Amino acid sequence: MLSWDEFDKEEAPAKAPAAKPQAPKAAEPVVSAALNTMNSEDNAGVVDQAILDKANAAIEHLDVAAGLEELEMGAARLRVEDKRIINCHLDLNQLVPFKYDWAWQKYLDGCANHWMPQEVNMTADIAMWKNPEGLTDDERRIIMRSLGYFSTADSLVANNLVLAVYRHITNPECRQYLLRQAFEEAIHTHAYQYCVESLGMDEAEVFNMYRELPSIAKKAAWSLQHTQALGDPNFHTGTPETDQELLRNLIGFYAVTEGIFFYCGFTQILSMGRRNKMTGIAEQFQYILRDESMHLNFGIDMINQIKLENPHLWSEKFQGEVTQMIVEGMQLEIEYAKDSMPRGVLGMNSGMMEEYLQFIANRRLSQLGLKEQFPGAQNPFPWMSEIMDLRKEKNFFETRVIEYQTGGALTW
Repeated sequence: MLSWDEFDKEEAPAKAPAAKPQAPKAAEPVVSAALNTMNSEDNAGVVDQAILDKANAAIEHLDVAAGLEELEMGAARLRVEDKRIINCHLDLNQLVPFKYDWAWQKYLDGCANHWMPQEVNMTADIAMWKNPEGLTDDERRIIMRSLGYFSTADSLVANNLVLAVYRHITNPECRQYLLRQAFEEAIHTHAYQYCVESLGMDEAEVFNMYRELPSIAKKAAWSLQHTQALGDPNFHTGTPETDQELLRNLIGFYAVTEGIFFYCGFTQILSMGRRNKMTGIAEQFQYILRDESMHLNFGIDMINQIKLENPHLWSEKFQGEVTQMIVEGMQLEIEYAKDSMPRGVLGMNSGMMEEYLQFIANRRLSQLGLKEQFPGAQNPFPWMSEIMDLRKEKNFFETRVIEYQTGGALTW
């Protein structure tokens, strides 16, 4: 039996068998010969001088400015007043000094808000889904439609962040939050997969729904059309036209996709949770809503900061275009509400949802400094404000009130 004491004893080296005489070989290639020389017992620990000389020569001719945004050695240290959200040519590898404290704070809040889908118990949801009497057909329709849209929507957002937005934002503290947001989008997609797998749904049916159902496909197509220009490797900001194209992308994805397209589904699923139905899915959707509210806040702050730094972009014509984008998004979400909820269910109907979406559209317009288009629109679901805590939806330009903590299960 082995004991730890035996590890202190050195074993005597075994005698190697006498080498048999071999016939002389043909000359080996230089590289192979060098490796054989370095690995042989007679030359153990001897460095091949040719390889060392080559490494030293490469280091001597190393361009220390390569890939550093055309910086020069000995360049002056960064000044906070020179930082800008777009079209800034400072060193993006230097996080500090901070200029946009709100961006860094949102990054910290996002980290404190971390969660994972497997932490949520799906046992009750599985039993209810498999029970023929557990849910009505209309409730099952809502579950399927919600997972069908959201399962790919967050992937679309993540792709836009990684492949388009990130490289055009020239501020490191904002980029820091974008990285956190991209990770959260991955968690959300994971959550939908976890729900689909737990309930034993047809994964192909759910994940391909955004290409099969018109009410979902239209929302996805509207979002995708705002990534085509920025996703082009040859696209660069720096002109009024390209800078406005970037703003269209940011408004399309933050104010419309995350700020309008998600709200019908959120309201429907959270209403189920309030009725003690599908509480596992509802709990995950509440965590997701909490994340998405912060994404929205960050996007609105970033858009407004770009407006302040580039007032020439926010022309009267462009404001009219943005207003049109918000209204289009609202109309698409109303169409989705009618498709996912053809009859009254869960204490709501499509008419109530239409008013709620008008209320949300007014909110988005107001956050961007634009005129509200639906006077008198009210929130018919005040409990939604309580669940998401609208204090957290106030952006930096109004007030900074964000309080999140990691962990802790939600109760219904």
